[in-house]
Amino acid sequence: MGNPWSPSSSVRSRVAPFYVMQVYGAAELRRAQGQAVFNLAAGQPASGAPSAVLQAAGRALTESRLGYTTALGIPELREAIAAHIGRWYGIDVPSRNVVVTTGSSGGFLISFLAGFDAGDAVAMARPGYPAYRNILTSLGCRVLEFDCGPQQGFVPTAAGLSRLSEVPSGLIVASPANPTGSMLSPLQFQEITEWCDRHGVRLVSDELYHGISYSGPASTAWASSRTPIVVNSFSKYFSMTGWRLGWLIVPDDLLDAVERLAGNFTICPPALSQLAALAAFDSYAELDANVARYSDNRDLLLKALPEIGLPNLAPADGAFYIYADVSDYTDDSHSWVHTVLADTGVALAPGIDFDPVNGHRFARLSFAGPTEDIEQALAALGGYLRLA
Repeated sequence: MGNPWSPSSSVRSRVAPFYVMQVYGAAELRRAQGQAVFNLAAGQPASGAPSAVLQAAGRALTESRLGYTTALGIPELREAIAAHIGRWYGIDVPSRNVVVTTGSSGGFLISFLAGFDAGDAVAMARPGYPAYRNILTSLGCRVLEFDCGPQQGFVPTAAGLSRLSEVPSGLIVASPANPTGSMLSPLQFQEITEWCDRHGVRLVSDELYHGISYSGPASTAWASSRTPIVVNSFSKYFSMTGWRLGWLIVPDDLLDAVERLAGNFTICPPALSQLAALAAFDSYAELDANVARYSDNRDLLLKALPEIGLPNLAPADGAFYIYADVSDYTDDSHSWVHTVLADTGVALAPGIDFDPVNGHRFARLSFAGPTEDIEQALAALGGYLRLA
């Protein structure tokens, strides 16, 4: 007889963990034990969904059957998203090109499956959101990372793309970016989009943090071309992280593929979240007040962090993160953030999550929480660094 079967996980599942979630879990365990926690690790707004969304959800619970919807989302929401895009960017996007997804995570998965085959090379900036790398790897794609650190101003450029070791099948660009908050200028974005079109490279534009910027509005990839896939979400600007709702702008040539994948993978996005999200577009004033708070928190951190010993920071022109060089204190950011949490209660995200090459020298701080939490975190972290 042959060897008995020994159960094991698939090769494709053996991707790196999302380390920030480990820190988040440790912080919440500490909180449950009654200890002080100042959570600057989580990339989610503290404000929660807008009041109009909560009211719409309440009505939907009593007035709607909440059964399956169409795979691409209810028509009313797709039309509302298209109208929102027109208001923000001044461009006309047909609602048929708008696809509602189960969070942006579901949107990335469907986008990568529709746009790329196993073995394709897909380029992404480093540092960058780790789920790009991990989802692509699990799908059998080759991830082609290129450095966009301090020497590059934390942004990709068309000139930098021309120096890649090969022309990839796809490129992922985020502006504003996680973890750095860096943003592409409209001209830089146009040059990247045109480079992709010239070379037959499918651009996937991560626009999750649009609406949260401090040096002018962000540009959308569809302002320059109709070939990119745009990924967005109700999680960040709209403060609806747990509602698990996102959207795609899908070019015509991928619409059929995306519909087939969405129908098989998720049946449909959450019905309650879709009905509630219709009210999100009546909530701009409330949401912009959140952004004003983020701006105040950002100003506080940009002033205070150099004063407590962290002077080297990424631009933070958008999103709600500061990406800080912590190499004066550690060459192992993963272990360091756990030590900081244990000693001070301040939870930070390790840079190794976002940059497997140089991230051991960096940590990410989120300023999406209450200002008083950030003030207390700064006091605790400053005392700790002075003793380091």
